[in-house]
Amino acid sequence: MFIVASLLNAVGSALLWPLITIYVHNVLHRSYGEAGFVLFCQSLASVVGQFIGGALFHRLGAKRLIVGSLLLNGFAQLSLIVAKTWDPYIAMMVANGLLNALTMPAVNAFVGFRWREQRYRLFNAIYVFNNIGVAIGTSLAGLLAALSFNLTFFFDGMTTIGFGVFFYVYLRHIGFEEADTLQVDVGMQTGDAGIGMLLRDYRLYLFIALGSMMLSIATSTWSSGVAPYLNQLGRSPAAFSFLWTANGIVILIGQPFISLLNRFITKSLYARLISSGIFYTLGFTFLWLFHGSYVLMIVSMVISTFGEMHIAPTSPALITQTTGRSAPFYLGVVGGVGNVGRLVGPLMFGNIFDFFGVVPILVIASAASLVSTVSFCVHRFLRPRSVPMRSDTSAM
Repeated sequence: MFIVASLLNAVGSALLWPLITIYVHNVLHRSYGEAGFVLFCQSLASVVGQFIGGALFHRLGAKRLIVGSLLLNGFAQLSLIVAKTWDPYIAMMVANGLLNALTMPAVNAFVGFRWREQRYRLFNAIYVFNNIGVAIGTSLAGLLAALSFNLTFFFDGMTTIGFGVFFYVYLRHIGFEEADTLQVDVGMQTGDAGIGMLLRDYRLYLFIALGSMMLSIATSTWSSGVAPYLNQLGRSPAAFSFLWTANGIVILIGQPFISLLNRFITKSLYARLISSGIFYTLGFTFLWLFHGSYVLMIVSMVISTFGEMHIAPTSPALITQTTGRSAPFYLGVVGGVGNVGRLVGPLMFGNIFDFFGVVPILVIASAASLVSTVSFCVHRFLRPRSVPMRSDTSAM
């Protein structure tokens, strides 16, 4: 029930973001640069929202934080129907970014607390089904927008409100108050510790956060380096979109490979974290060396996708396993710091491409991926001695 609800919410969310640039330009009659400014503001609000959401989890409680944020986010999405001028539109997009991000650490903490023994498999299942939802949503977005942009805002808002109502009923049904006090793996921190005390224990979050930020910078290469490069070569937009089609296909059919890898090689969550950095480093280095070939560009996307398939479920599973009741706070910190890369990457790479082309971008992406691998290794080395090495499960 939870996974299906997450999938439907992902479908709704994917109706909005692919059309932001087109909506700003065609409906609000603003420049593409101003559309980029909207995306920047929304991403910045998302960074702030992750920090706030993690810090408020134990203060407000899971039910009030998750359900309240989802309902407010849904109404903010519906308000886009009437926000037809520039300033109200920016305000509502910032509200969307902030409110959506508030729920992220809370939902991940809920999963990690409620299903301790299956947390990795569940995080992985949510990741896979959310990608299915994104594929469905992005496909429907164009069809709905062709009829009316208001339809996309309406369905986006209603799916989010529906997810909030589902969560309210679901949390009441399972009694999350009991789950919220479940025994955790590591008793180093408590949810009542002050923010300063939590931040001082850098071993629990700093290097996984920095590594995630480096990977966010690296993955910005696709939209801010590869996309303009393919356009410069005279390739159609379909050539770029097919790279993401390949990404989605690999996420679905590559699960048996990841399962075997986890069973025989990357048996611990730490190993999977480091493996994600290695895959990304190999993928972007391959792209740097062979970007002249479109077929080999697809190969590099496939290699990088295996890195994505490792870090997406591993990062929240590892944090909830090693930080105890403070997991919501640390999930917010890691998510917020990681999203900084999504702010820095496009701005930096856009300017680099204008002046120097795609090669320096690919070099930076390869180097950033390598730095992430080193950072994850440092995180493994500094782990508290009381943290178990093996994960809760070795397969999906």
